Amino acid sequence: MNGTKNQITAWLLLLPAVVLLAAFTHVPAVMTFINSFYSTPRGTRPAKFKGADQYANMLADPVFLAALKNNAIYAIGTVPAAIGLALLMALIVNSSIRGKSLLRMSFFLPTVLPMIAVANIWLFFYTPGYGLIDRVLAPFGFAETNWLGDPSTALGSLMVLAVWKEAGFFMIFYLAALQQISPSLSEAASLEGASRWYFFRRVTFPLLMPTTLFVLINAVINSFRLIDHVIVLTRGGPDNASTLLLYYIYQTGFRFWDTGYAAALTMVLLALLAALAFIQFGALDRKVHYK
Repeated sequence: MNGTKNQITAWLLLLPAVVLLAAFTHVPAVMTFINSFYSTPRGTRPAKFKGADQYANMLADPVFLAALKNNAIYAIGTVPAAIGLALLMALIVNSSIRGKSLLRMSFFLPTVLPMIAVANIWLFFYTPGYGLIDRVLAPFGFAETNWLGDPSTALGSLMVLAVWKEAGFFMIFYLAALQQISPSLSEAASLEGASRWYFFRRVTFPLLMPTTLFVLINAVINSFRLIDHVIVLTRGGPDNASTLLLYYIYQTGFRFWDTGYAAALTMVLLALLAALAFIQFGALDRKVHYK
């Protein structure tokens, strides 16, 4: 009797979270999947079943292909850089360096700023001629550069901002993991004459693999879901050189009001993220040790 009562109590405690999760995650995902097979209803014209036509249309959509390519470049560029920088910063502030409390605050500060505010700050940095970057480079003979208006630099400029914004957030997880490593391990390694690099490569980094897996998955998801800086800085331009997949979904659904095609694009994005997550788990699972 007590066991049944405890089970009912447990489910009642979980009920609010389950309802919110279903209402704002699972139900919208199912509805989006269904809507991806229908055309967009307009006025008195109801939605019509189109089957997989909208998915087939993506193969002939140059903007979608450009957004997919840009997002792949964006993820490949930002994810390793943000993780590597976060680990480096965590190692610095976890050492016995003086002023590490101030360094921790400085490294973490970009994380607490809203992305819209950060994008506006970097908009000033990238301003041709008057921006901070051109002002710093001018004494070294560099000409004015339209960082956000040049197709060859627009996407890279967004990537630099993203790395600067996210590295501090990932640093917190690495710092917490480093502080859980027993000091006796480094003491034993120093007695054996092991170098710092050898100790990091053979002891510290393997112990950080669970954190690295967690950070990696979050970094990959962030590389596909953040578009605030795209809206503020480039709006996908010039000539779709900085259009990311989620920004194209936003444009399709809310600017062009083609909700059916936007739903199909969303399902492609969800499938892509799920596949990347499974690949990451499969590739790193054997290298992750939780004890």
